[in-house]
Amino acid sequence: MPLSRGFNAQRWGTRFRLFPQSPNLAAFKEPITVWVDVPAGFVLPGPADDRFYTIDPVDKRCPYGEDYLPPYRGAVYPPVAPDAQGHFDYLAVGTRAFNTAHLYASVRCVLDVWEAYFRRRINWHFRRNYRRMELVSFVDWDNAQSGYGFIETGYHLTASGEETLLCLNFDVIAHELGHSILYAEVGIPAPIAQTDEYFAFHESAADLCALVSSLHFEPVLEHILATSRGNLYVLNELNRIGELSDIEQIRLASNFYKMSNFINGWKTEHYLGLPLTGAIFDVFVDVFQSLLIQRGLIGEQLAELSARIPDPAANVEQLQDLYDTAYQRNASGFKEALLDARDYLGRNLALTWTRLSPDFLYFTDVEQAMLQADQELSGGVYRGAIQANFHWRQIGQIEVGPKLYSHQEAAVSCRL
Repeated sequence: MPLSRGFNAQRWGTRFRLFPQSPNLAAFKEPITVWVDVPAGFVLPGPADDRFYTIDPVDKRCPYGEDYLPPYRGAVYPPVAPDAQGHFDYLAVGTRAFNTAHLYASVRCVLDVWEAYFRRRINWHFRRNYRRMELVSFVDWDNAQSGYGFIETGYHLTASGEETLLCLNFDVIAHELGHSILYAEVGIPAPIAQTDEYFAFHESAADLCALVSSLHFEPVLEHILATSRGNLYVLNELNRIGELSDIEQIRLASNFYKMSNFINGWKTEHYLGLPLTGAIFDVFVDVFQSLLIQRGLIGEQLAELSARIPDPAANVEQLQDLYDTAYQRNASGFKEALLDARDYLGRNLALTWTRLSPDFLYFTDVEQAMLQADQELSGGVYRGAIQANFHWRQIGQIEVGPKLYSHQEAAVSCRL
């Protein structure tokens, strides 16, 4: 697959600095230099280009909603300008200008990744009304969202009561752009054709968009392999989506949720989507392990020992020791296998999403589309893995219950 091996390996385009994971994480406190796929001099003050323009509002207290859409008409801080060579990597961490540029660079990196996997331009679903997407670096709101013509980021209130800016969290930003990509490629269902699983699929796919995107950063790859030694079910940055601190994350890609967990009902689409996310993450791990076996880096017995279904009798420490030994023999081989598994998953998801209809969408439709994509990519090599992992999650076997509403759930209200 003719994809870049990472943003920090390009050495061309326009330079920015960004945090490849939340700066609240001990391993990622310093930003790295990245090159986005726009020639130096073509990213205008904002930052802005032909796909996006970024704004930093002086006092945006209310998030966009159904009756409140771009363009933002309130006061904004001056647009962030490039240096004389057309780059933005001169900006100091901790400044509003850096935060604004960080949002733009993160979104641009994610778009670069997924247009490579789709092998074509992704056209926005809102293009009839807006030529470009508005990126809002801060709204006084404890969330982030993607909508019709925009992405806006607020803050997250940590368990300790500290506010952390979401414009500096790459995973969160990638998740939100994932929604925009899905609206563009899968579409929006007709009102009579909406299903609960369509909205849960959206959350799952946006999480997977973030997971694949983060694997294009060299420091993330190195950290994952250094901490897991190839045992990807170890809790690490790869399977923790939207990691907010060393002890907090939004959701786990590696999880034990099955459809039967929701037989009596469910509260949010994010959690209803976890069985689908888990099934696809398990397929990704199976592809990775299959590549390791093919290349003589691990034996089939080790892959079987680390099977997804938990065994109470399994010796976790012994399993990790075996991975440690295998990884130390050929660390570069493990890295290449992880990169190839990443690109298989990214390309499979792109092909899967283009095959889906938004109307009356169910997780079983995703499974069938993934099988078709695998047939195109590998000749059906991973058909068994896809079927087994979806079956283990009880997808297509269990009818989930209704959404359980709480008294707090209502339309978004403005902060006054």
